[in-house]
Amino acid sequence: MSQASAENKRYGVVVGVDGSEQSLRAAHWAAAEAHRRGLDLTVVTAYSLPAFAASSMDGGYAMMDDSTLRSGAEKVLDQARQFLRDYPGPVNYTIESGDPAGVLLEYSQRAEILVVGSRGRGGFFGRLLGSVSVNLPAHAHCPTVLVPLKFSSQESNAVTTATGAIPVVSAHDEPGAATQDLIDQGAHPLGTSDTRPVVAGVDGSDYGRVAALVAAQEAQDRGTTLRLVCALPPLGATLVWIPTHIEDSGAVNELKEKLEAGRRWINSHYPDLAVEYEVIDGTAVDVLVRETRTAQLTVLGTRGRGGFAGMLLGSTSQGVIQHAEGPLMVVPESDDERLENRAEFQPVL
Repeated sequence: MSQASAENKRYGVVVGVDGSEQSLRAAHWAAAEAHRRGLDLTVVTAYSLPAFAASSMDGGYAMMDDSTLRSGAEKVLDQARQFLRDYPGPVNYTIESGDPAGVLLEYSQRAEILVVGSRGRGGFFGRLLGSVSVNLPAHAHCPTVLVPLKFSSQESNAVTTATGAIPVVSAHDEPGAATQDLIDQGAHPLGTSDTRPVVAGVDGSDYGRVAALVAAQEAQDRGTTLRLVCALPPLGATLVWIPTHIEDSGAVNELKEKLEAGRRWINSHYPDLAVEYEVIDGTAVDVLVRETRTAQLTVLGTRGRGGFAGMLLGSTSQGVIQHAEGPLMVVPESDDERLENRAEFQPVL
């Protein structure tokens, strides 16, 4: 392959694996998505020499440690190969040397979707469990899908195939190495029929609207309903003296009118798509986490003035990522010409 061809190569669906159970669950979701879209599947693992080793060891020790780390990365990739052994489409397996987050961000420039597990003992997402965990979805160049360990498609009776339901993931939510039983089980089945909705969290920002458009496309491609949800946060701490049974029906009705206008706008671009909406009491984090329990995919943007999109820039994103019970797609900000006619559908959220 020429250098120009290599530089223009598209990776399709990219998934980061690190030897953890949750990363193989993410690989299963990524394989099903690549199969559904007819795209290549790219499986990536990465390793980097610890900073203390790079700074304190001489060249000989550093080379030895690099060899040891690469050997571990090869074992991780071998596990993924065994797990995906029955996948019918093209799969590219790659080991990269470098910071896992940086490696995935670079891959995101030529990927259609980036997929990671939302908990991990190390490697890609394990390295991101601290304060920088929002950087991957917030800075990726393509949509990022976070697949939680708790996710179980079998909880929905609608998710079935000719060979049975999608395998159930562990009921626990603790990081751990992939078990041999899981590897032997493999990533199958892949073809599913899922009638659960695709959910989009909306907050009135253009970033949220772009996410809603992406969610609409996802819902249309999956042959299901798009569900728009808007959170109505509780009263602030300074107003706790107000009786909790008081409901601001005017605010709720106003939000519903704006969501109805948003529905008409989305249907102007997706006329055959069934779109429903709801205003839900609660914080954006709590509302979104609850929605992930019954959605086949939940979508939100990376920026915004509040609500679903804005929360990803703050510490509350940790709660969403760690407690979501279904796949969560985070859509990067982008220019979309379809935003231009949103004002024609008044009122605007």
